[in-house]
Amino acid sequence: MEGRDEDVRVGANRYGERQPIGTGAQTQDGKDYRETPPAPLFEPRELTSWSFYRAGIAEFVATFLFLYVTVLTVMGVAKSPNKCSTVGVQGIAWSFGGMIFALVYCTAGISGGHINPAVTFGLFLARKLSLTRTVFYIIMQCLGAICGAAVVKGFQSNQYERLGGGANTLGKGYSKGDGLGAEIVGTFILVYTVFSATDAKRNVRDSHVPILAPLPIGFAVFLVHLATIPITGTGINPARSLGAALIYNKDQAWDNHWIFWVGPFVGAALAALYHQIVLRAIPFKSN
Repeated sequence: MEGRDEDVRVGANRYGERQPIGTGAQTQDGKDYRETPPAPLFEPRELTSWSFYRAGIAEFVATFLFLYVTVLTVMGVAKSPNKCSTVGVQGIAWSFGGMIFALVYCTAGISGGHINPAVTFGLFLARKLSLTRTVFYIIMQCLGAICGAAVVKGFQSNQYERLGGGANTLGKGYSKGDGLGAEIVGTFILVYTVFSATDAKRNVRDSHVPILAPLPIGFAVFLVHLATIPITGTGINPARSLGAALIYNKDQAWDNHWIFWVGPFVGAALAALYHQIVLRAIPFKSN
């Protein structure tokens, strides 16, 4: 294809990911290892690169598809008169985990496959992303989530509000502290898994153990959902919580909405600090 090599050299690879999620983070032969330098805080040249905007579009579409499938799954379970006639809580967990596995696999080489502002924030704290890219990703993720939930409501407007619209709410019998703790620990598990699955040093050290990064990431999402669906409906993704709450737009969706932002961002920050400082002993600066 005419111009293809030039597009790859100048456009797609001009501003490569510092440590993308997924197969893009793994070394080619499992032997070479190089600690990537920290991303600059501001990288204005990204704004002139097509790869930057293409990555944002990939995050938008991935989060859109994520909300569309998962919200429909939650609504399907809510509609069922009994647990035996639906996929149940396990099915909801598989829906969220499976979609993350598939979407991270599909978008890892383009945007890093974050699909979650908390993941993006954790990678930013670890200096894997510039602030420019971090803000752009979070905006595109939130817009994608809003559009995904809106399409579900457009297709099932008669049942959307009756079935709760997939919005995260605090479960009966649980306090705000319970919900906040569940979101912090749940997001910590997710972001910790992201760092571990995409660690270039780990790939060299454990080169005899093949690993496909989207698989443990998706499985972590699945397990966290099994544990915390009864508590908060499992947010661990501020974009997912915002999109469902905004389109559903009922008081119960907004009463404790702050939990689904504070919890994931705190959990992501703790995971970044733990992995970078404790496990890897990287002082967040160039060697």
